Amino acid sequence: MSLSILPSARPLPAAQVYLVGAGPGDAELLTVRAVRVLAVADVVIYDRLVGPDVLDLVRADAERLFVGKMRGRHALSQDRINALLVDRARAGRRVVRLKGGDPFVFGRGGEEALAVAHAGLPLEIVPGITAASGCGAFAGIPLSHRDVAHSVVFVTAQSRAGMPPLDWQALARPFTTVVVFMGLAVLAEICERLLAHGAPPDRPTAVVENGSLPEQRVIEGTLASIAGRVREAAPAGPCLIVIGDAVGLRRSLSPNDELRPRASDLETILTS
Repeated sequence: MSLSILPSARPLPAAQVYLVGAGPGDAELLTVRAVRVLAVADVVIYDRLVGPDVLDLVRADAERLFVGKMRGRHALSQDRINALLVDRARAGRRVVRLKGGDPFVFGRGGEEALAVAHAGLPLEIVPGITAASGCGAFAGIPLSHRDVAHSVVFVTAQSRAGMPPLDWQALARPFTTVVVFMGLAVLAEICERLLAHGAPPDRPTAVVENGSLPEQRVIEGTLASIAGRVREAAPAGPCLIVIGDAVGLRRSLSPNDELRPRASDLETILTS
């Protein structure tokens, strides 16, 4: 069945906010619902992790507002972003808040959804492939495996007050895959804390830069060596840290390089 004949069961109201996950980077990893919403949006408010191939799917005459954040440098504060969503929707426009990964996985989507709900405006959440599963898959790293990874933990290395109070003893346990969002700047400290709480120095660790994109790069090492290897590699793109024995399985798996979706094919697929 071609995507073009899938029924659009849910109508798109004229004045509504859509909180849309753009996935880990590649446009073909968007959901069908996300593509449909982007095609009719009047306003798209997007982050720096949303690539140009995804933005190419936005209606040509739609208003596009960049509100991206980098460590220590924000285009707009979170409060101003929340106000922007509410103001544009109250003006009767169909507003899409487009966020990398999944908006409810360390994307501040919960804060923005609450702001819209408190304003009394209708809201739809369109989930996306979280960076954890997307980057893991394209790097050839299974997050779970019945022999080496019985649990998967997502953590962030950033909070309002810096490094959050994580349960380092639990994160250091064996048979656990730990995925760290926004942790590159404190990678050495993360490794030190895990080692101090009993994790072995040879535990496999990887940093995935630009996951799912053509310029993807995977820097591999161990808890003892990864910080030094990352300093040498000097990644400049968005990075995700994956720690655990499941990372070691990457050597036995074929990367997705030859299978990576091409955004240029998306329109053909949707209209075939």
